[in-house]
Amino acid sequence: MSQESAADPPSPFVIRWATALAGSVPAPRRALDVAMGRGRHAVVLGQAGFRTFGVDVKLDAVREALERAAAYGLSVRGWCADLTQYPLPREAFEFVVVTRYLQRDLFASIREAVTPDGVVVYETFTVNQRALGAGPRSPDHLLQPGELRERFSVFEILFYEEVMAPEAVARVVARRPSP
Repeated sequence: MSQESAADPPSPFVIRWATALAGSVPAPRRALDVAMGRGRHAVVLGQAGFRTFGVDVKLDAVREALERAAAYGLSVRGWCADLTQYPLPREAFEFVVVTRYLQRDLFASIREAVTPDGVVVYETFTVNQRALGAGPRSPDHLLQPGELRERFSVFEILFYEEVMAPEAVARVVARRPSP
């Protein structure tokens, strides 16, 4: 595990929801970590009992994520892809996690990647992060107020919040309805 991985612990929000929902997610309990980076959430998902998959544009990050998972005795399947070019598989995952990543044209693909009754856990920065003087600055990487809730308005919202500290983030837990 790299020094960078150790310095970037998993989100308590993801830990809380992955643990809380693990038993209620329908079989076969496949989880996807979108923009997985070096695997901080893939490990959490594996430890919660999910068959874990991850995707990232950086091959070295995917490799390190798989090594990190293996160090914990977990098997994570990862692939390298530019999600602006390759869509996520449809209805393939019962649990999808996205953190610190915003690609607006990917929202439809994320919603479609979740199986009926599956859950999305999403946490990323809002425009209020600029006032804190750290983190992303571009409007392309910052949510507008209420935007994350709106992007999942066709799902059942199990939890939603926007906070200012320690980072300005929006968080949603949303369940895809059955047909």
